[in-house]
Parts: sequence; structure tokens; C-alpha cells
Amino acid sequence: MSDFDVAIIGGGPGGYQAAIRGAQLGMRIACVEDRPRLGGTCLNVGCIPSKALLESSERYLEARTAFGKHGIDFTGLALDLPRLLAHKDGVVDELGRGIDFLFGKHKITRLLGYGRLDGPGRVLVRDPKSGAERTITARHIVIATGSKPSMVPGVQIDEERVVSSTGALSFPEIPKHLVVIGGGYIGLELGSVWHRLGSRVTIVEYLDRITPGLDTEMATQLHKILHNAGVEFMLSTKVTGAQRQAGSVVVDVAQVDAGKPSLAPLACDAVLVSVGRKPNTDGLALESANLKADAMGFIPVDLRTFATSTPGIYAIGDVIGGAMLAHKASEEGIALMEMLAGQKPHVNYNTIPSVIYTAPEVASVGQTEEALKKAGVPYKAGRFPFSASARAKAKAHTAGLVKVLAHATTDEILGVHIIGPEAGSLIHEAVVAIEFKASSEDIARCCHAHPTLPEALREAALAVEGRALHM
Repeated sequence: MSDFDVAIIGGGPGGYQAAIRGAQLGMRIACVEDRPRLGGTCLNVGCIPSKALLESSERYLEARTAFGKHGIDFTGLALDLPRLLAHKDGVVDELGRGIDFLFGKHKITRLLGYGRLDGPGRVLVRDPKSGAERTITARHIVIATGSKPSMVPGVQIDEERVVSSTGALSFPEIPKHLVVIGGGYIGLELGSVWHRLGSRVTIVEYLDRITPGLDTEMATQLHKILHNAGVEFMLSTKVTGAQRQAGSVVVDVAQVDAGKPSLAPLACDAVLVSVGRKPNTDGLALESANLKADAMGFIPVDLRTFATSTPGIYAIGDVIGGAMLAHKASEEGIALMEMLAGQKPHVNYNTIPSVIYTAPEVASVGQTEEALKKAGVPYKAGRFPFSASARAKAKAHTAGLVKVLAHATTDEILGVHIIGPEAGSLIHEAVVAIEFKASSEDIARCCHAHPTLPEALREAALAVEGRALHM
């Protein structure tokens, strides 16, 4: 008899939520995680601490620049960076203890150590301190080891002056000038944190636009808003190296188009390397179970079952590719446990939302206009600006818009894209609508309380047929 029904390698959002769901369904679960705190990158050095910093920095910026609009005047505004960072750490600690409580509640066996395969049905666990090893057996093994930051050739990360997203969460002082390599969501979010706190921020992006994959109209709007706020952008620019000097870093840059003029190096206090992430599959001993990662390091699976080519071994989350989002990994882990219990769940990848937590936020679900055009799908679009929203005006946050894309014939909603206040919360009405194949008319005919921000989604749905009420 196996020691466990399911052994999960990795305690991030996918792994720990799979463990909880499996335990709820009566399975004997072991979760192997090398970090002292569960929660993976998301809780420890990703989603949660970055959002705590974004929240704190946004409040500071509003106090410094926006309170006067509301008739609130004060003197003596000061930033206490150690306390701000302590708040971030406190949020992480509290949520980590919460996961520990849930593991105890559901009688999940937590194994601290590095997990790797030791053949079919076997996981070897190595203690991170002593190096001692033990082997456990399980009927099913789930690989949920997440991802790690990608590197830039010629740029050596030291987590002091040249940092990954991890180091950018804990600068001991506010950089006077921060260069961010990469114009994706991680770089924009963390760049926004330090820009709000007073840093000069320069975003260097290889492509000719920021946030590749985002609906182009939303990306253009975000670029414009951040630029107007003072964030500097160098697009179509590549980084060829970085050298530490006394108290500073010099970043070598060049035009992607070699025919264009050369660029002067950038002198700065700190560099954030944020050029994406890669699957964390090194050291898993995949070959011991007759498994092999693809050329990019991802583990191939059947997306309907998350099964690998070796019976009894599954993989979820960042290691299988697709959007590297915590909530995607969680959905996959929960669905897998329910499948193993004989249920028939599903993961609808078309209804997994994405959010960029800048100011304003950007949120999307479903198809972009570019994807619909490429696929030859006939569609119609409705737009509504937050400048025409009563609640947005009351909040003094009127930048941005809501865009609804619907099928030209059936009116089924195909995609919704929002840039504006609280976009990350507003998008979930659209998630439900697309999941249940609602039409733009369905949203248009639902009463929305006044005055609220969600009214903008209803107005955009009305605009699909050219009948928005307030524009």
C-alpha cells in the first residue's frame, strides 16, 4: 500500500490548493515544499507582497497629489519606508500562517524539503538543512513546482543593485533612478511602486510596445497614462550588459534596429530584471520516471486531464505552460483533484482573467480584438469611458475605459477589456458572463446600482448596439 493517495511536489497556489481540495475529497495528501512558508512564489515573493507595496504606494501618492481635490489639506506628509516594508512582510506572514492552519485542519502531511521523482509512484525528499533524504510512495504524483525569473545575458543579478522581482520587493532605500528591463506586467507593477514613492523609473522594452499579449488598445492607453505620470519608456531597445560601479549601475543599451543611432548607457542606482519567467523543472529527475521536458523546459501534459506521458504522474501550473498566473494554477490543481476523485470538472482557459495592478489597473478576459481579427471572427465592439462615469468622477479617477467585444451575429460576449479604477474587481462580472455564454444584451438588461463603477460595463454593453445612455 502506498504511503499517500497523492504526493504534490510544490506548495504554491496550485499545489497547496490541490492539497486542500484532495483532502476535502477524502484523499491522503502529502505536500513537499522547500520553503519554510507555504504559498510559493505568489505568497512569498510575488503576488501578495507586490500588491501590499502597490496598495501602500498608491495611498502615499494619493495623499501627496490627490487629496487636495477632495478638500483635504495637511502638512508634514512623510514616508517611513521600513514601516511600509514591515506592513508588506506582516501581510505575507499572516497569510502563511493561514495556510498552515488549513493544512492542519485538513490533516495534510507537510514535508519540508526538496522533492524530486524517484521513479513511478516514488518521491525523494531531501532536507534543505541536513541533506538527509527519505522516500515516500503515492498512487498519484503531482508536479507543481512553478517558475523562476528568466535572466538577461550580460546582466548578473546580485539582489542588491541588480535585482529580480524578489529583490525589488525590499530595497532598503528608495532608488533615485531605477531602470526596469522588461515592459511586462511584473516590471510595470514594481516599477510603479518605486515611481510612486519617488524614484525616477525608466522601462527598457525590446518590443515596440509594452505588455505583449494585452489588447493593443489597452496597452496603448496604459503606456500613455504611465508616460503622462512621469514613467520613462525606451521601446524597441535591448540591454546588452550591466556593470556595477561604486554605488551605481551602468546599463548598456542599443536600438533593436541596428540601422538606428547608438544609445548612451544608462546610469542608475538600481536595475530590475523583469523579462518573464521560465518553468522550474531543474532537479526534478524527470528521467527517472521516463519524463522529458520540452525545449523550453515545460512538462507536456494532456490539458483535459493534466496527465503526463507516465501513468500516475501529473503536472499543473507554470510548469505546463500557458499563462503564468497563480489563479490558473489553482484552477488546474482543484480540477485535477476532482478528476482523481471521479468527478467531471473543467478548466475554461478562455475565462481565466488577467490583471495588471498599475494605476489605473488593467483587466482582461476572453479574446482580444487582435485575436478575433486573426481568427476571422466577425465581432462588434462597445466602449465606454470612465470620464463619463459618475462614480469615477466622484473618486477623481476618470482615466480609462471599458471595452466589450461581442459576436457580430449571435451577440455572445467574446472578450472584455478594462483599464481604469478597480478594473481587477470589475472584470469578474465579465468572467461570469463569458463562462455562461451571455450576450452583450444580457448585461445591458441587468440593472446596475447607481452610482457605481460597474455601470461602465453595462454602458459598454449597451454601446455594442450603439445605445449607450451617457455618451
